Amino acid sequence: MTAVVDPGDAAPVLAYLERERLGLAAIVNTHHHGDHVGGNRALLARWPVPVFGPARETIPGVTRVLAEGDTFSVPGIGLDLSVLDVPGHTAGHIACIGRTAEGPIVFCGDTLFTGGCGRLFEGTPAQMVDSLSKLAALPADTRVFCGHEYTLANLRFAQAVEPANALLRQRQADAQAKRDRGEPTVPSTIAEERATNPFLRVDEPAVRAAADRHAGRRLADRVAVFAEIRAWKNAF
Repeated sequence: MTAVVDPGDAAPVLAYLERERLGLAAIVNTHHHGDHVGGNRALLARWPVPVFGPARETIPGVTRVLAEGDTFSVPGIGLDLSVLDVPGHTAGHIACIGRTAEGPIVFCGDTLFTGGCGRLFEGTPAQMVDSLSKLAALPADTRVFCGHEYTLANLRFAQAVEPANALLRQRQADAQAKRDRGEPTVPSTIAEERATNPFLRVDEPAVRAAADRHAGRRLADRVAVFAEIRAWKNAF
C-alpha cells in the first residue's frame, strides 16, 4: 500500500499504482489549489480511501480535517504525521511532519519551496514570515518535500539577492547537474534551505541590504524585507 500527497492529476498516480502493483491507502492534501487536489475525485472513484486536509479550506472528498497540533496516522503504511498551520500561500495551508527510517520529513506544499517560497495568493507577508519561521525551526536534517520542481529558477533568483553566498553557488551547480541527468532536486533539507534560501534568510545582513537596495530605502523589519524580496521575485 502507499499514500499520495497533493495529487493534482490522478493519471500519473493511477499509472504508478498499476505499474508497481500497489493499492492506495490515503490522500493527504496541504491546500486547496487545483494543482494539488485536482486528482482527488478520480482517485476516490477507484480507491475510496481517507482524505486528510486542512480544516480551513474546502478539499474534495475530505474525511478528516486538520489544524496545528493535530496528529494522524496514515492508514496502511504506518506513518504518523503532525500538523503545522502555515498560511500565506493560501489562508488555510498546512504542513505535515513525520519521521521515516531515513529521518525526519516535512510535506510543505507550496509554502516552502526548494530555494524559494510560494506566492502570497491569500495571506499576508507577516503570515508567511511566521509560517516559514516554523518550518525553518525544524531539525536541520528534515527532508523537504515541496509541491513543485522550481529549484533552478528559485536559485537563479537567490543568486541575484545574495551573489556572494558560496554555499548557494555550489547548490546551484549541484541542482543543475541533477537536472542535466534527469534527476529531481526534491527533496532538499532544512539545513540547505537555511543556508541558501533568501526567504528563510531575511535576518541576514546581505539579504537585508539587497532588499533595501531594491526598495531604494531602509526597510523597517524582517516582514518588510520579506515583502520586498517576494515582490522582487514575482517580477524576476
